[in-house]
Amino acid sequence: MTSHRTRRRFLEATGLAGVVALAGCSGNGGDGSDGGDGGDGSDGGDGGDGSDGGDTETRLSWHAGGTGGTYYPLSNEIKTIVEANTDFSLNVQSTGASVENVGSLADESADFALIQNDIAYFAKNGTGIDTFQDNAIENLQGVATLYPETITVVTLADSGIETLGDLSGATINTGDLGSGTQVNANQILEAVGITDYNEQNAGFSQASEQLANGDIDAAFVVGGWPVGAIEDLANTNDVNIVPITGENRAAVKDAASWFADDTIPAGTYTGVDEAVETVAVQAMIATNSGVPADTVESVTAAIFDNLDELSIKTEFITVDSAQDGMSIELHEGAAAYFDA
Repeated sequence: MTSHRTRRRFLEATGLAGVVALAGCSGNGGDGSDGGDGGDGSDGGDGGDGSDGGDTETRLSWHAGGTGGTYYPLSNEIKTIVEANTDFSLNVQSTGASVENVGSLADESADFALIQNDIAYFAKNGTGIDTFQDNAIENLQGVATLYPETITVVTLADSGIETLGDLSGATINTGDLGSGTQVNANQILEAVGITDYNEQNAGFSQASEQLANGDIDAAFVVGGWPVGAIEDLANTNDVNIVPITGENRAAVKDAASWFADDTIPAGTYTGVDEAVETVAVQAMIATNSGVPADTVESVTAAIFDNLDELSIKTEFITVDSAQDGMSIELHEGAAAYFDA
């Protein structure tokens, strides 16, 4: 086990070079992710090496998250829509999500990626977290915002952890090292005054296994509910979702403007029969300035002209809300679609 101070020193030491290096490796969880095997795991044809046998000019790389969260299955639904309505093919890759995906967009190994809106702002402006401090990702551009990414703090029902204050002295999985989940977890713990804890770093599926095995006391998960890894855990174990409400919620929102009120509905997870108050950030599609405007416009149009073909987060993903919470400048191709 390592302390949260050790993790922060690591992030400060690696800086932007570490972010770009992350772009070369997949797996390992993060927001909307659980850690994958480095391949894309897509549902037809695309190999983990990015090869799909098509024309390289029409083959696009889309970086998602791990298979246990929301980014990955949603990205594969988007892949199906884009390939049915354009001449492009999408290679959807399992990754560590937001921070790693920013690195992939920075070095243009990804054409599109799903990231959190707070991480997008930090990256674009070279601020907010040590990883991006004074290392702005100037080519990062926005496409559309999608849905709230709920902060879920999950424990086993017999852990004795009922409030954030009970996490003092606990062993906590804060998400994969360098991920948006870890950033949010550390922001929240610091905001509510929790400084004494042992930090573990792994993706959602591994965190679920750690909880089931008694290796950790709690885990932070960031993703649109229901998160697959939590569903699986709740189906085999009695779980408790720790609320972020009252003075704790106020402290979190005061500390970071990106957090908004959110609620996990009753019955979202087996055995959790009452709604749980918490906070959320926002998921968004990002790209880089090197992707041609007509490509971005075509992909954007395919997605938002065919939202009825999605089955995930359909109550949130709309044309009208696609710029709500957009934290960075739009790519000109996206602007052409939404301004039309």
